[in-house]
Amino acid sequence: MLTPRHQALLATLAGMTVGVAVFGTVLAVNSATGDDSAQTVVTSPTPTPSPSVGDGLRPDALQFVAETFGSERSPVTAEVPAGWKSTQSGTRPRYVDPTGVWQVRFDARGSKQTPTALLSARQGSIDEPDYKVLSTENATLVYTYTDKARGPRMGLSRWISAGDSGRSAMEITVGGRPQDEAGLRAVLEHATETLQLPAGGDDRPS
Repeated sequence: MLTPRHQALLATLAGMTVGVAVFGTVLAVNSATGDDSAQTVVTSPTPTPSPSVGDGLRPDALQFVAETFGSERSPVTAEVPAGWKSTQSGTRPRYVDPTGVWQVRFDARGSKQTPTALLSARQGSIDEPDYKVLSTENATLVYTYTDKARGPRMGLSRWISAGDSGRSAMEITVGGRPQDEAGLRAVLEHATETLQLPAGGDDRPS
């Protein structure tokens, strides 16, 4: 038989047991619902910035590699920007950057006409919206126009003479956007300076 003192002690122990069980239940519920005192910090990844339409082709970002084209009997070599892939070969190769925005094209078929005559003919044959000639110096036609799919565009076409014959040996054309002018000129000048025509036809502009 329990004394009143023993009964009081048992009641106290029972109360403590119930309290611990309830506290454990509350902890379990809070853990399941995420309701605890620790704060979780969520960090969103920073998106990679996309180039804006105002970005242009920078001359200092260009690296060049030598490419050979033309025919087996009359091979031609010139340097083009590294990474630009050839979409057609032979005497009229074209090299395009991976984005498709910029390109450089060569025409090694030659012509009996002078560079000046060919420039004049090209100048009058371009039929594009907003076509405007910017300059015709150094046998180079510089012009802008609007492409229906790609928007404002710029082209630079240069004709190179073959020796003292007066005829044209090569045409080099670069294309891009108006904001790419500095880079396009760098591509054109580098291609001109590194151009190696077949023996007897190398007369690069000075």
